[in-house]
Amino acid sequence: MSVSHTTPVLAVDEKNLIPVSDHLKQMVDIPSSRMFLINQSLRVYVEKNAGAKIFDASQGDGGASLPGTPKAILERALQLQLEHGTAYDQPFGTEAYRKSVIEQYWKLDSSSGWGPANVMGTTGGRDALVKAYQAMLALGHGRQGDLIMVSRVPWISYNWGPYGVGANVLWAPGDPAQGWAYSEDAIRESVKFAESKGRKIAGILITNPDNPTGLTITVEKQVSLAKAALEAGVAFVLFDWMYHYVTDESPMDLNSFLKFFTPEERKRLMFLDGITKSLGGSNIRNCHLIADESVIRFIMARASHGVIPPFFSLAVAMAAYEMGFAEAAKTIIEPTNISRAALKSLLLRNEFEHIIGKGYYAFINVEEYIQAKGWNNSEPLGQYLAENHGVAIVPGAFFSPFGNDWIRFSYATPVEKVEGAFGRLMEGLSSLKK
Repeated sequence: MSVSHTTPVLAVDEKNLIPVSDHLKQMVDIPSSRMFLINQSLRVYVEKNAGAKIFDASQGDGGASLPGTPKAILERALQLQLEHGTAYDQPFGTEAYRKSVIEQYWKLDSSSGWGPANVMGTTGGRDALVKAYQAMLALGHGRQGDLIMVSRVPWISYNWGPYGVGANVLWAPGDPAQGWAYSEDAIRESVKFAESKGRKIAGILITNPDNPTGLTITVEKQVSLAKAALEAGVAFVLFDWMYHYVTDESPMDLNSFLKFFTPEERKRLMFLDGITKSLGGSNIRNCHLIADESVIRFIMARASHGVIPPFFSLAVAMAAYEMGFAEAAKTIIEPTNISRAALKSLLLRNEFEHIIGKGYYAFINVEEYIQAKGWNNSEPLGQYLAENHGVAIVPGAFFSPFGNDWIRFSYATPVEKVEGAFGRLMEGLSSLKK
């Protein structure tokens, strides 16, 4: 290079520079997630009622409210770590991990055209999602500022994760009577709305079972929604199946699911899954993305300069897959299934409007109690219940304004605790009408 050593040099060619924009100073401040603070209000109740029981129905954490990842799996993972050593791994994890995901977990048939090279190991679900959003923007329409479509009442980090990497978020139309579920017409309407704002939709997130509502949709409906999105011009469809093993039915089957899509359509699909929920591995931080090889290569290149998953997290997943995942996850799945049935009975008996599918959560309409107290939404209800009745729930208002009249109630806990928490909930709600 014939440039003087005293001359500054740009790292990339001038034609490849990122354009200057002042949009960063115009962005809304991204708030910290209040999900990590909710149960702190229980301390007030404990201080006022020394020795009294408290109930945490806010938890989305089987590592706290249930036994978590079994000791035998952690011990096997430690053995794998000792054998593997502590040298750098690849940005996707290791080849052994990729192979385990495909062959032992999904048992994916080679006829799908997908194999280990389609797997990206990540440091938990949030890491996977951020990497997916970046790929959607760059490989979709190649623009920042385009939209990620989510449901009307989405998981709180669906609102802010995309925004933090240069995507805007669109809440799709949805009817609360239908659990704010997507419809094909709503997807098409959202694409038209985006176009009216000079935007395109880089991706849509289809979560099943859903967080926060617990809504579950059929395989056929998921396929229909995805095809409607692709046909309408949405660049990518991401299926978040993090809760799909926590069911009294059958988990999702990627082999049969992929057969609904052509090879060309599969290039625009992503699948997210991991051990956070079904194995109670919240603090293990393991998740994987499965996508077209071009997408995985794009993510890998960026991950090589960013976050690489630690081997122990991969080893825990491999140990669970080696055991057989249904067996490994029994200590989370079985008590949660029992508690779901008990909670559903209680909700029906007390005539609550509610959503309860599979996974960890029920979404409950408490509008009459909020109105009785003169509150605008469910946010003050969360603090009131924790501080005065010793039960923590998540206000639906935390997720979006469309959840203002609702609360999220986690039943990922032993049945006696679910029943105790529901009793305190009823006690607290009834007191608002006195």
